[in-house]
Amino acid sequence: MAPRERFFNPLAIFLLGFLGFLSFPAEAAIKKYNFDVGTSSFTDIQLKNVSRLCHSKPTVTVNGRFPGPTIYVRDGDRLQINVTNHVQYNISIHWHGLKQYRNGWADGPAYITQCPIQTGNSYTYDFNVTGQRGTLWWHAHILWLRATVYGMIVIMPKQGIPFPFPQPNREFEILLGEWWHSDVEKLVKQGNDMGLPPNASDAHTINGKPGPLFPCSEKHTFAMEVEQGKTYLLRIINAALNDELFFAVAGHNMTVVEVDAVYTKPFTTPSILIGPGQTTNVLVKANQVPSRYFMAARPFQDVPLPIDNKTATAIFQYKGIPNTVIPVLPQLPAQNDTAFVLSYNHKLRSLNSPQFPANVPLTADRHLFYTIGLGRDSCPTCVNGTRLLASLNNISFSMPQIGLLQAHYFNISGVYKTDFPDKPPTPFNYTGAPLTANLGTLSGTRLSKIAFNSTVELVLQDTNLLTVESHPFHLHGYNFFVVGTGVGNFDPAKDPAKYNLIDPIERNTVGVPTGGWTAIRFRADNPGVWFMHCHLELHTGWGLKTAFVVEDGQGSDQSVLPPPKDLPQC
Repeated sequence: MAPRERFFNPLAIFLLGFLGFLSFPAEAAIKKYNFDVGTSSFTDIQLKNVSRLCHSKPTVTVNGRFPGPTIYVRDGDRLQINVTNHVQYNISIHWHGLKQYRNGWADGPAYITQCPIQTGNSYTYDFNVTGQRGTLWWHAHILWLRATVYGMIVIMPKQGIPFPFPQPNREFEILLGEWWHSDVEKLVKQGNDMGLPPNASDAHTINGKPGPLFPCSEKHTFAMEVEQGKTYLLRIINAALNDELFFAVAGHNMTVVEVDAVYTKPFTTPSILIGPGQTTNVLVKANQVPSRYFMAARPFQDVPLPIDNKTATAIFQYKGIPNTVIPVLPQLPAQNDTAFVLSYNHKLRSLNSPQFPANVPLTADRHLFYTIGLGRDSCPTCVNGTRLLASLNNISFSMPQIGLLQAHYFNISGVYKTDFPDKPPTPFNYTGAPLTANLGTLSGTRLSKIAFNSTVELVLQDTNLLTVESHPFHLHGYNFFVVGTGVGNFDPAKDPAKYNLIDPIERNTVGVPTGGWTAIRFRADNPGVWFMHCHLELHTGWGLKTAFVVEDGQGSDQSVLPPPKDLPQC
């Protein structure tokens, strides 16, 4: 494992409160971490101030790090992570991709499975890691705080179980993100007050560093040293708030072996696409002429919307090559290269081996069809008298004032309704000419109730309400199988016949293509309240989200566990 100092600026590192681990039966262990969430200041740069692109600002961090510390765990372990909040904002942490069986109390989205941790208070996220291995991540799940509050989770297989691909000589962590000169929360508030999107980020980053194509970045460039002939595993996450990203290593192909902590059929590619919330593991062999090569990340956007289109870079440097050698840039796909994106996603297939089968539901008990729409709502104090909103099936989600899981578990009435429609109230030509008419979008805290252990098929359909756009959707508490995808309107009479029910990719976050649709299937075997939302933070804030209430089963181990005693109160 590569040493931690290879990934973070030593001046930004503070002590990670790792308390060790205690053995318990068989191979399992209890691993404990302390997360102190604090704000940096200009007076103590060695510990907490964060400076990028010739600008410094107070920054919300975990244990003084940006990005935050990596959690190392093994399949079968138990994690206990104590989070203490020292900042002016309420906070919650989501362990993205961990299934949290029966234990939504540890999932983390504020006002969905818990009330946030208030200033000066603590909460211990206590959960098991069961049947998962690979790369996941954690991040703040309230406001836009995940701009700087995020980090990686590395889950190793159980002892004695090897990777189903060639053992790498070494591993490196690659965290893709965004950076704003200004206070992100102030920008978001200004945008909301005006009814407009906030300013796009000022840079993309690799391990918190924008790279030498930006000013004042001599000390803010990540570099990894490699040796000729050796193979390296890159664990890559996209922690950006609003951008799908291309990533490549100049002169080197990558072999994709895992996405969202699920092994894939290996395939080789010069570039990858990775959406916000997604993770990808690739093997890279150092088999080129020893030199210095740029790794680079740049957005994919195939509609004319304003984004941060700048390129972040890091350095893939062969041992013994001096730093004076100018690196070579990779040939990334064009910003609007839809053909590459569709082709790349088509290549993603579950490994589906006897040891790692793809247990895709062959039939569905429940069929859901959700349209994705953007719109405008009246706002007399906003620019142009309107503010932007987003909806599923013409319903823009309203956040409650207490956790939905608490309301469900304790039968608190009046918090939400379980009448979210299975299909849009008014069918139309979803991807035809742009529609700007007011369709009477409703707002409400409306959820869909799902029977325990039922099989669910959900088709997510992009629409041309204001504009078509690609949307990465994340489902909490579950993995799902991506059984189909296409451009245009979903055809329920013809498209299901084209589904891949043999080895579809299994993941927790999937991109709905611009002006197209994606069909997923999963078995609802995890009781509780589970959030589903677009992982573009902009759209989530506008209401592009909902939740499923998965009912308890009949068995003693098929119901939601009691809440922990230190569960935060609203």
